[in-house]
Amino acid sequence: MKKEFTYRGKTLSEINQLGTKELASLLPARQRRSLLRGFTEPQKRLLAKIKKQKEGKYQKTIKTHCREMIILPDMIGMNILVYSGKVFNPVNIQENMIGHLLGEFVLTRKKGEHSAPGVGATRSSASVSVK
Repeated sequence: MKKEFTYRGKTLSEINQLGTKELASLLPARQRRSLLRGFTEPQKRLLAKIKKQKEGKYQKTIKTHCREMIILPDMIGMNILVYSGKVFNPVNIQENMIGHLLGEFVLTRKKGEHSAPGVGATRSSASVSVK
């Protein structure tokens, strides 16, 4: 039996019925202040695209540079391509992501990897034992 999702004691259907101010009261401080302050123009455009895609009028996948967008209940179940600074990475939005930012799920830095010492390396670094 699957456990029903709740966010701060509210089920998903209850969260969907809330207005912006009631939803903001459930979110952490940074997200609450951002919602109450209002959306920026890029965020408004992203929300318009999401609304069109929910209605079936917008068929393309949604690409966005708007990493600071708060994940709202309207976005659940969508695939959004978020820009990492180099490429667009897909983010599949689930219930437990509500209140987070899109940018939290797309890494901007990759792990640095080092190989063997190159030409011109000092003798001490060249004599490292190889196991």
